[in-house]
Amino acid sequence: MTEWKNAAAPDAALIETLAHEAIASLPPAFAGPAADVVLRVEDFASEEFLDELEIDDPLELTGLYDGVPMTEKSASAPQHFPDTVWLFRRAILDEWASRGDVTLGALVAHVVIHEFAHHFGWSDDDIASIDRWWE
Repeated sequence: MTEWKNAAAPDAALIETLAHEAIASLPPAFAGPAADVVLRVEDFASEEFLDELEIDDPLELTGLYDGVPMTEKSASAPQHFPDTVWLFRRAILDEWASRGDVTLGALVAHVVIHEFAHHFGWSDDDIASIDRWWE
């Protein structure tokens, strides 16, 4: 028990490292498009994101894709900001602690893959049809 006295919570750098490992494991057909997406790790989602999604508790949002899905992109409608996958460290750590049955790496990978699936044009229903993680 004493080894926990000086332990610190996993920081943003570790979450980012785990996320990059998950991205590197994507099949080649997805790895190229994924390389164009910016990855950001913050402690919590911004008030703007929470308000837009009508979420009151910032611990309910572990990740977010902010961009135009590949299936909706058009050369005639240029995008003025980069596609971004956001990971929210405190919400991820809260879920990891409350689940108690997955590694931090597995949870981060799951959130990353879920958010990148939105970049590739999958809906939440599409993702849920093949990934029963949240059940």
